[in-house]
Amino acid sequence: MRKHIVAIDMDDTLCHLVPKAIYYHNLQFPDRPLTMDQMISFDMTKIWHPECNEDIFFGRPGLYEELEIFDEHTVEEVRKMTQDHDVIIVTAARPSSVQEKWNWLQRWIPFIPFENFFVAKRKTLLDFDLLIDDGPHNLLPAKEAGRLTIGIPRPWNAPIQQQFLMKDSWEGMSDLVNRLLTERYPRE
Repeated sequence: MRKHIVAIDMDDTLCHLVPKAIYYHNLQFPDRPLTMDQMISFDMTKIWHPECNEDIFFGRPGLYEELEIFDEHTVEEVRKMTQDHDVIIVTAARPSSVQEKWNWLQRWIPFIPFENFFVAKRKTLLDFDLLIDDGPHNLLPAKEAGRLTIGIPRPWNAPIQQQFLMKDSWEGMSDLVNRLLTERYPRE
């Protein structure tokens, strides 16, 4: 029997990217400070400082290695999932950040092997049974493709949260994943 594939996003799902990017934005542009509550869209060009851009906001060298783990339950819950499922990490990344993201993953979740680390913006091109993600641009296509989803609530996905099962902590995530997969695939 094949193991189910659980795809997990990194940024703002396993770790906190946007809060760290905001921190550095506010250091560089103190006259126009940002808050998480302002991040109501993936298009941040209207709210960040006029001299800021995506390269400045997300391209700071070393940024991805500095990110904090989502919460105190994340590592153990992912570890539990790997006992029953093939867990893959799927992250969108600019080429300059791929190594940093891998380094972060090795620091926090070293039991995920390299062959289970995927860089992809269009995640539904990959084969998986369940996706854990914060991005509406990933959750909506996964749902449309008939895949199971668990959303991580963030200001930028507030408009779609009613359409998805949302979980704001990793506590109990492996039990939830097991339950959803067992309900969907009862005899496998």
